[in-house]
Amino acid sequence: MLQHSKKIVIVGGGAGGLALASRLGRLARKDKRLDITLVDAARTHIWKPLLHEIAAGSMNPHREALDYLAQAKRHGFRFCLGRMQDLDRQQRRIHIAATADEQGQPLIPARQLDYDILVLAVGSATNDFGTPGVAEHAICLNTPDDASRFHRQLVNACIRASLQPGPLRPEQLQLTIIGAGATGVELAAELRNTTRELVAHGRENINPDRDIRLTLIEAGPRILPALPPAIAAKAQRQLQEMQVRVLCGERVSVVRDGAVHTASGQCIASELVVWAAGVQAPAFLAGLAGLESNRLNQLLVRPTLQTTLDENVFALGDCAACPDRQGWVPPRAQAASQQADLLFHNVRCLLAGKPLRAFHYRDLGSLISLGRYSTVGSLMSALSRRSLFVHGQFARLMYLSLYHRHQLSLFGWLPTLLTAAGRLLSRRTQPQVKLH
Repeated sequence: MLQHSKKIVIVGGGAGGLALASRLGRLARKDKRLDITLVDAARTHIWKPLLHEIAAGSMNPHREALDYLAQAKRHGFRFCLGRMQDLDRQQRRIHIAATADEQGQPLIPARQLDYDILVLAVGSATNDFGTPGVAEHAICLNTPDDASRFHRQLVNACIRASLQPGPLRPEQLQLTIIGAGATGVELAAELRNTTRELVAHGRENINPDRDIRLTLIEAGPRILPALPPAIAAKAQRQLQEMQVRVLCGERVSVVRDGAVHTASGQCIASELVVWAAGVQAPAFLAGLAGLESNRLNQLLVRPTLQTTLDENVFALGDCAACPDRQGWVPPRAQAASQQADLLFHNVRCLLAGKPLRAFHYRDLGSLISLGRYSTVGSLMSALSRRSLFVHGQFARLMYLSLYHRHQLSLFGWLPTLLTAAGRLLSRRTQPQVKLH
């Protein structure tokens, strides 16, 4: 299929897209037939599983953010700042919308990029299931900007409550998280740890255990529905020990300013609300250029990750509906990473005129962070393929290794080691929580 110089355009700089662009860029330095471009609407990359730590304030996004331009220069690909808005499959061309600056002034005009191979790795967006009031009164942790905005609101809420002359209103310093999947559970635990640190710095009028109330709401019968029941039960016990109120079997019917209402009639006073209950692919993918998509806007792909109606358009990660032995590949970071590995291999097969490999998802287990000192989860045994329950410090080390593996795929060994060492040293000299 591929005989001459080929332009590969990757749209989306998340975990899968950026890793693929970096590996293909390094390959392009040796194989001059390749021309690699990464397109993203943001200027920097942060690993999405870290967003709950940014929201809670235990991670500074400015120290963890990776500049796309710097990564492109070091690893042999080009970076194009902008948001894809349309696709012309006949001309093999994508349309990128005009970009404005923070003040709304024009920055980059609308433009077009030609491709020979297009990889869509645009991740997922929030699915609020049409629940009234979510867009107006809740924050969805889908981007680093969302997470930073929530943290600023949390800090401001603590400042306001600490300095006001009168008593707290019923909703003040009450935080409600809707959705008890991995994001919701990890955010609840991280917030319980960091709010104590936050009010310890000059907020003596607030008692975090008495005044700051955390509520976690799940529509299903238990938290962490995608994980084994034993892990979910362990996590719920630990959340309750942290004084996190857990409500299962409660469907949110409406979110209002200062309160969350459930279908059963409960009214939960809340100053800050986070929606973490569902995801779907970005809306622009639905019917994009005639490609097949499902009700979650995901593009239907073959096992080779080629879209069903166009062999030159691939999709990976949360925006792809990929068939698997037991149904569909789940929207998880480890799936996107594995698919990026397969696409790197398949591009080399295309260059060599060899057949493409099919994707087979390997579940490596799940780990849930419950703050800095506790982690629970399961790991898949390489010998028996059975799930092994893990918790405590060993599980915490395994959880941290997931981020380091992501960094290895982007930087290599030496930069990853230096970055980890720098982070360890900075924790000894700086506050344990972001204070602004």
